[in-house]
Amino acid sequence: MESVESVLLSWLGDNRVWIISVFLIVLASALAAWIFGRFVQKLAARAEKTVNPWDDALVGALSPPGQVLIWLLGLTVAAQRAGQATGAEIFSLAEPAREIGLILVLSWFAWRFSHSAERNLCNPRYIGKPMDATTVRAIGKLVRASIAITAGIVIMQFLGYSVSGVLAFGGIGGLAVGFAAKDLLANFFGGLMIYLDRPFAVGDWIRSPDKEIEGTVEDIGWRLTRIRTFDMRPVYVPNSVFTQISVENPSRMLNRRIFETIGVRYEDGHLMAQIVADVKKMLQHHPEIDANRTLIVNFNSFAASSLDFFIYTFTRTTEWVRYHEIKQDVLLNVLNIIERHGASCAFPTSTVHIADIPSLAREAALDS
Repeated sequence: MESVESVLLSWLGDNRVWIISVFLIVLASALAAWIFGRFVQKLAARAEKTVNPWDDALVGALSPPGQVLIWLLGLTVAAQRAGQATGAEIFSLAEPAREIGLILVLSWFAWRFSHSAERNLCNPRYIGKPMDATTVRAIGKLVRASIAITAGIVIMQFLGYSVSGVLAFGGIGGLAVGFAAKDLLANFFGGLMIYLDRPFAVGDWIRSPDKEIEGTVEDIGWRLTRIRTFDMRPVYVPNSVFTQISVENPSRMLNRRIFETIGVRYEDGHLMAQIVADVKKMLQHHPEIDANRTLIVNFNSFAASSLDFFIYTFTRTTEWVRYHEIKQDVLLNVLNIIERHGASCAFPTSTVHIADIPSLAREAALDS
C-alpha cells in the first residue's frame, strides 16, 4: 500500500504546472496591491500640497477600493485557472463573482468620493463661500441612494432577474408597504420638506412654542432630526413632527430687541421729561443700537410705587452673549442719566394715611 507521502508527491508532480501558476498569480496580485498602495500614498502626499481639494477627494477614494479590485481580479483569475485544471464546478463561480465584485468596488469608490465631495463643499477653507450644509447633506444622501439603487439593479440584471418585473412588483407591493411603514414614510417626506422648504439648517438655534423643543440643530436625517439642547442633552425629533408644529428660528433674526420698563420715584416726576429725552438721545447715538429700527422711549404709566417709562429698541447684533453685553451697557447708561438728574429709581413702598387720628384721640381722652 502506497504511503501518504508518495501519493502526495505523485499528485504534486501531476499538477505541478497549474499549482505554480495559481501561486504566481496570487503572488503577483499581492505585489500589485502593495505597489498600488504605495503609489496612492505618494499621490496623496502630492495632493495635500496643492490648493485644489478635488484631487485629495479623488485620491482618498481610490484606497482601499483599488487594492480590493486588484485582489478580486487576481483571485478570480487564479480560481479560473484552478477550475480549468481540476474541473471542479465550484470554480465556475469565479467569473460571475468577478463581475459582481467589479460593480460593488466601483460603487464603493463612488460612495467614498461622494463623502469627500460633501466635506469639500461644506468647508470654507476650500471654497470662498461654502454651500449650505443642509442642502449639501441632502444632495449627498440622494447621490449615495442613487449609487446603491443603481448597483442593485445592475447586479440583479446580471444575475438574470427581470428588472421590469421587480419594478412592477414594487408598484403592486408599494401600497402594502406604505400601510405597514406609514410612520417611516411620514418621517421621510417630513425630512424631504425640511430640505426643500429649509425652515432651519444644521447649526441653527430653533424652538417650538407648540412643544418643548429648543436647541441647536446638529443633524437632519431622513427619519430623525437631532437637536442639542442648551444643557447639552440630545433630542431626537421625528421629521413628521415638523409638518404639524410651528418652528421659530432665532438664528435668522435680523436684530435682538431690548424692551425694558424703568420706574422712578413719584417725587422725581418733574424730572421725567428730561430723563426720557436724554435716554432717547443716548440710544440714538449708541453705536450698537440700530437706529433704522423702531426706537421708543416714553413715560408709560402711574404704577403703584413708581412713575414708569419704557425702552423699546433693537441691537445691531443677534449674537446672544454680545446682546446681553450691549443691554447691560444701555441699562447702566440709563441709571447714570437718572442719577445725573438728581432722581432715583423707585422700589416698592407703601404709605399709610390715617385722617381721623385727632378725633380718635379726643374720644379716648373723654372716655378716660
